[in-house]
Amino acid sequence: MQRWAIFALFMVQAVCAFFFVSDILSSLLGLRSTPLAWELRELLEIGAALGLVLGLVLGALMLHRSIRDRKEAEERLRRASGAFMEVLYERFGDWNLTPAERDVALFAIKGLSTAEIAAVRATSEGTVKAQTNAIFRKAGVTGRPQLLSLFIEDLMRDDVAARHTEPVAKVLGADVKI
Repeated sequence: MQRWAIFALFMVQAVCAFFFVSDILSSLLGLRSTPLAWELRELLEIGAALGLVLGLVLGALMLHRSIRDRKEAEERLRRASGAFMEVLYERFGDWNLTPAERDVALFAIKGLSTAEIAAVRATSEGTVKAQTNAIFRKAGVTGRPQLLSLFIEDLMRDDVAARHTEPVAKVLGADVKI
């Protein structure tokens, strides 16, 4: 819907601008045309000017709406980021990770390599590998992709639960809620 509105807005402004530009160019180039009655010419100019003003107003409204939508999206992203960190720390607590293991797990989830984690933590790669193996064992996973998927599943489950407040089984004729 919004694409059509933008396209319609663009077309109205293009036609109105074409009217004024063609009028000026025909005068400058001395192109002859059959003169219009002054009443009709005034109505055309008023219509074209109103079209440009309407385009300006609608363009400003669309820009305002676009900025508002962007701010809402940024706020949702900020909340999701905060929710992700809450899920991380909750899981870290459930697995009884040490502070060092929490740091390593966080860096691993962020995508840092073993060498990068060792450099950031000023420790050896062997220590990071041992901590990573302890994290995987405590989390019940075999690698980084599975570790990350645990958190993604938690976030998706929370998101789906938040969006489905109506009985899901209502379609099936039961009164069961998720």
